[in-house]
Amino acid sequence: MSLKRQWKFILVLVVGIIGLFCQFGLKAKSLFQLGSLQFPIQAILIDIIGIMMAISLLCEIASDFKSGRYGVDILAVIAVVSTILIGDIWAEWMILVMMTGGQTLEDYATGQADKELRSLLSNSPTIANKIVNKELVSVDVDQLTIGDHVLIKPGEQVPVDGKVVSGESNFDQSSLTGESVPVNKKIGDELMSGSINGSVAVEMTVTKKASDSEYQTIVSLVESSQAQPAKFVKMADRYAVPFTIISLVIGIAAWIHSGNPVNFAEVMVVASPCPLLIAAPVALVSGMSSMSKHHIIVKSGPTLEKLATAKTFAFDKTGTLTENQLVIDKIIPANKGAAFSPETLQSYATSVEQQSSHIIANSLVNVADKKLLKPATDIKEATGQGISGMVENHLVKVGKLQYVSPETTTVPVNATAVYISIDNEYAGCITFKDQVRPESAETIARLKRQSGAHIMMLTGDHKDVADKIGQSVGVTDIRYDLLPAEKIAAIRDVKNEDRPVVMTGDGINDAPSLSAADVGIAMGAKGASAASESADAIIMVNDLSKINDAVAISKHTMKVANIDVLTAITIVVIIELIAFTGIIPAFWGAILQEVVDMISISLALLAKTTPKNPAQTGIKTSK
Repeated sequence: MSLKRQWKFILVLVVGIIGLFCQFGLKAKSLFQLGSLQFPIQAILIDIIGIMMAISLLCEIASDFKSGRYGVDILAVIAVVSTILIGDIWAEWMILVMMTGGQTLEDYATGQADKELRSLLSNSPTIANKIVNKELVSVDVDQLTIGDHVLIKPGEQVPVDGKVVSGESNFDQSSLTGESVPVNKKIGDELMSGSINGSVAVEMTVTKKASDSEYQTIVSLVESSQAQPAKFVKMADRYAVPFTIISLVIGIAAWIHSGNPVNFAEVMVVASPCPLLIAAPVALVSGMSSMSKHHIIVKSGPTLEKLATAKTFAFDKTGTLTENQLVIDKIIPANKGAAFSPETLQSYATSVEQQSSHIIANSLVNVADKKLLKPATDIKEATGQGISGMVENHLVKVGKLQYVSPETTTVPVNATAVYISIDNEYAGCITFKDQVRPESAETIARLKRQSGAHIMMLTGDHKDVADKIGQSVGVTDIRYDLLPAEKIAAIRDVKNEDRPVVMTGDGINDAPSLSAADVGIAMGAKGASAASESADAIIMVNDLSKINDAVAISKHTMKVANIDVLTAITIVVIIELIAFTGIIPAFWGAILQEVVDMISISLALLAKTTPKNPAQTGIKTSK
């Protein structure tokens, strides 16, 4: 009874083949006879499988009912039992084939749904460089205790939460907090496990055990989000109650009218819910196939159903709405009558920074016109502070304000910036902004046109940065300074009338939010594996507008599926009314049922086609 669905399907096929061989190949006689009743080998085999499947299905029905779910499976059980009682084994076998076949198709569509934690667990810090008697000892992170001293080498991941006691470096926390710029950490500052050290080794003291650290907390959040999935009633189940009632009424009426229980069985064979069991899965698999053509991987059928009716879309900022790549925003000279123009400031700063590996240095050099670059000599880098060098006989310093001009206390700049002094005189600063994806604004606008959904942005970045990005792409509901747990809370606080809610993100810090949402979509083009494994859908190209494609295809798929199911139900009810008269034997009723199934499958395959009016749906057409 505990066989997986695909093995049930295989078992039913094998038993049917053996039965056919026994009946038509060996022309087997009855295995035994009881009075006037004969029991051929094929009948015994198929009836045993039918009884097993019926009991298994009844157990599933009972379990679903306890969970508040219901479906059309009860009709399948009645149809199987009815054919057993009237002794029509091949009608019984056909019902079993379509029943287990539909379940297998559904399982195929959702077979990837249990991989959420693999990437997080595989990328968790496992080894730490513990300092013991001034020597480094590699230990398992679980062996670290509060107060231990650990060395974080350049490029290494912080193994557990701690506090810097020696050294100063920049740490990339973007995958944890969403901050696009590495954060400078000096003595006394706290370090989060999972963040990546920059170019300088630092020593820290452990403040939390591995099990209580930030990275492990994120893993736990994913687990808890998975344990509390949103309630959702599948499309086929929404038709279950009326279809079941109508079929039972017709079947019972046929029995009463004829006085023969065979008429009830004949109606029940026709009423077998195979079109419902198979039409929706085929349509959803077709829709998933269409998604893959547009570089979107969808892990389960219900994801399409939820996307089609989504009322709220939440976006991470860094790496999702933005490129996670800093660009120059403004060049601000020290005063209006400054001796050095903005072009000169950029030229000098870039010339000095071209030998640095810092993210801001890279941003300066990447956008610089080669004509701006000047020969720079006597380069000296002050770790965590800045860099200096000689350019055209001028001493140029670029970095933190305290480094380039200690006597200058404050500069009214509310953005990521580097400061510049020339010949020890403060000359100005260059501010940076995270580059917005070119398609972000249009994607948000199309999304609003497609579904009229509420749009919100969830980010760990600061208010000013978040507001600037959000307003530039057309988002008004902007939530900032959020840790992973707070992002989950924002998603779970969405009212029922504003669900389903879709969350899109790309970093490790987004993994819990993707699991908590009704639908999680990961930007997986750059290998954001933790987010991808926690997501229900993955965009495999670096193009946010694919969300418009996903919504459009989902709506088209569900439209096809609904038309398909309603068409199948209408045909089945008409055949049931004909079977009411008793002119359709059970076997031929099963054959007609197969015809309806073929019609259902053919209609369902229309979900593979691209929706019409791509300008309205949001799907891009290739030229």
